[in-house]
Amino acid sequence: MEDKIQNYLKQKLIKDKKVLGCWTSLDNEITSELLALVGFDFLLIDHEHGYGDARGITRQLQALKGTDCSALVRMPKDDEVYVKKALDAGVNSIMFPAVEDKKEAKNIVEMCRYAPKGYRGVAPGMIRATDFGLNINNYFDNIENNLFIVCQIETEEGVSNIQDIADVEGVDMLFIGPMDLSTNIGCFGKFNDPKFVNLIEKAKKNIVKSNKFSGIIPYGNNSWQDLLDYGFDLTTAGTELTLLRDTSKAIIKKFKEIRQ
Repeated sequence: MEDKIQNYLKQKLIKDKKVLGCWTSLDNEITSELLALVGFDFLLIDHEHGYGDARGITRQLQALKGTDCSALVRMPKDDEVYVKKALDAGVNSIMFPAVEDKKEAKNIVEMCRYAPKGYRGVAPGMIRATDFGLNINNYFDNIENNLFIVCQIETEEGVSNIQDIADVEGVDMLFIGPMDLSTNIGCFGKFNDPKFVNLIEKAKKNIVKSNKFSGIIPYGNNSWQDLLDYGFDLTTAGTELTLLRDTSKAIIKKFKEIRQ
């Protein structure tokens, strides 16, 4: 049986391609399918702040089937049970928020892997990831190489420990969270504050030195294009909610001008 667990997102990055995605939080397979068909490289499916549940992950994966748009699913922290459910559903790109040290990163990798390199539970015949047992051998032979694990750096401590986190075998990307990082150092949303600017530059420099992939979301006056030009490997064009909100606001603003 053909390999159905190819990680298109990971493959593009390995080939030195920049990737652009859309953050999604609505747990809606219709909008996810549309965004995939439009041509985004990945959808960042948010299960930390978003509206979805473990079953919703399956629906969105089904919506992306037949496209080369990957699902990068953000976990509600390092919850072993939730991680297991996501992986069993067929997720192979997975993000963890607010990773602060090497010990935490090591545990994250191990919970995503089967023994002897980890402690992920085995249920080969009943999970979607193995085609419910029809594709067991291929899955077990290939899932480790196809895993893409992202650690978010969202605190000053996390920035200080970037090299240690990156040293953990199995961590593929370090992803800066600007809003949480600014909040953590006491300057919520003040992206021009010198302390924040210096911390972002330090984080970016240390990620590049680590030889791991780098990710970030647009913030302040920095667009997705600015961030890719700045050297990041991965970013988003916003969320499906903000795209809908901002487009709708622009239409209504124009309409009111005409009506007046």
